[in-house]
Amino acid sequence: MLTSSTSSAIPPPYPSLSHPANPRNLHHCSKSINRRHLLTSLAISTTSFFLESPNILPAPVADARGLFQMPPFRLTNRYFLVRAGESEFESLGIINTNPVAKTSMDSGLSGEGKKQTARAALSLKAMGACEDSCWIWPSITQRAYQAAEIIASVNGVNRSHIVPEYSFLDARGLGAYEGKNLDSIAEVYASDNISSSIKPPPIDDGTPNESVADVFVRVTQLMSILETQYSGDTVIIVSPDSDNLTILQAGLVGLDLRRHRDLSFGPGEVRFVDASSIPTYKKPASAVYKCSNPPSCN
Repeated sequence: MLTSSTSSAIPPPYPSLSHPANPRNLHHCSKSINRRHLLTSLAISTTSFFLESPNILPAPVADARGLFQMPPFRLTNRYFLVRAGESEFESLGIINTNPVAKTSMDSGLSGEGKKQTARAALSLKAMGACEDSCWIWPSITQRAYQAAEIIASVNGVNRSHIVPEYSFLDARGLGAYEGKNLDSIAEVYASDNISSSIKPPPIDDGTPNESVADVFVRVTQLMSILETQYSGDTVIIVSPDSDNLTILQAGLVGLDLRRHRDLSFGPGEVRFVDASSIPTYKKPASAVYKCSNPPSCN
């Protein structure tokens, strides 16, 4: 064993910096070490090591998913789209899309809406949606979150697998149509058929006036999060309205966004996302709705 006296007798392999008060040591160190030469030597020695050791390979690099685009090249998860059952406002025939009141009990499921959602939950169970575990992503909107709880209960899903979404799944804001009769929404869809960028007239009560393109941005952001956060999982998306889902599905399969209404979801409807095929829908006249770059077809 080396004693302290023996140890001190061994000269250090590099200039000592233990005495910074001596400026000669620092000057000698800076002159003796050539950083560029040192880095080059390390690179050459590392390369030689791997070339001379063919059985030692560098760790594989994870596949990069990149920015999520619509329509996607592939989906890493499987998805079920669910529209929440009828809301209290819908039962009264009133348009209600103001996010200010989205967590209010008045925005919850009606009696009929609860029955519709229970049937949706049973449909998901029959489809085996949660046999190997699943994640339920509802809008924080009262009716959508109530629907998620019913789906979880029927399918034996732990509440920890309910992930509330706070903005990307808000009901489409219909601006000045807020509070009007549900039948008047036909005017909004007539504008959607002309261009996905047309917004409903604005209003000053806090209700946004969103075009199809606006909603498309939101649901694309949602899918980007889901495709990044999970891999090989099942995700059940629960929306308070139909437009979120029709625009999302149109984007996923590359359909003209102006025709999203043709994929309309009824209250409590469940749909499995099959990105390998385009669902049946009303094909528009090509002379009017020619689109060379779906879903951007304005």
